[in-house]
Amino acid sequence: MSTTLCQMMGFMLSTLGFAGCIAATGLDMWSTQDLYDNPVTSVFQYEGLWRSCVKQSSGLTECRPYYTILGLPAMLQAVRALMIVGIVLGAIGLLVSIFALKCIRIGNMDDSAKAKMTLTSGIMFIVSGVCAIAGVSVFANMLVTNFWMSAANMYSGMGGMVQTVQTRYTFGSALFVGWVAGGLDVIGGIIMCIACRGLAPEETHYKTVSYNASGHNVAYRTGGYKTSTIYDSKMKNKNEDEAQSHPSKYDYV
Repeated sequence: MSTTLCQMMGFMLSTLGFAGCIAATGLDMWSTQDLYDNPVTSVFQYEGLWRSCVKQSSGLTECRPYYTILGLPAMLQAVRALMIVGIVLGAIGLLVSIFALKCIRIGNMDDSAKAKMTLTSGIMFIVSGVCAIAGVSVFANMLVTNFWMSAANMYSGMGGMVQTVQTRYTFGSALFVGWVAGGLDVIGGIIMCIACRGLAPEETHYKTVSYNASGHNVAYRTGGYKTSTIYDSKMKNKNEDEAQSHPSKYDYV
């Protein structure tokens, strides 16, 4: 698989996952009324992260937003935070990945810069997908806990007589959208991180090193080489001094 194709595939999967995270966060069907014990009802209730809705048998749907923040459960606020963080990271990763595409040239941007941007966007997509999966899983765990607590309260007392009737909620379609979107984000981010290795340029030129003579007394000639040491130079100077201090008879001629 070529580097460009791998990068484009990761970009498309991550974009689909990012769009799915936005859709899942905005959907109202995070939890829907369980109709197992009462399949025929005139009112159908479902709830999301931002509002709760009631659908009547006549087809009229009425939604009421949550007007409070501090009055909401802490788990619901944590799910909101995780989904928002995932969307923000996905938006930044999408913006960076657009400029990191190999088919787009901006100024004098080289392949090494595109490789770093591809790696950065891939990591952001992975973290965004993990946040989305974690948020949806926390909400699903909260639904499961409330479901079994409601079931235990409904069938309590002597002889298993029903004392209270409570509305139980089960998984909504938004949970499955969030799981799939988070998975696409993670897979797309991993593929972009793999594509980063193909974008990084390979060093084919080696740095040349010039070697110079370590000593100043070594002379290189065409016909060979002659090494003059410090000892030889001292002896030569000594002989010249002796020749000058002991004049011969021919000096006075």
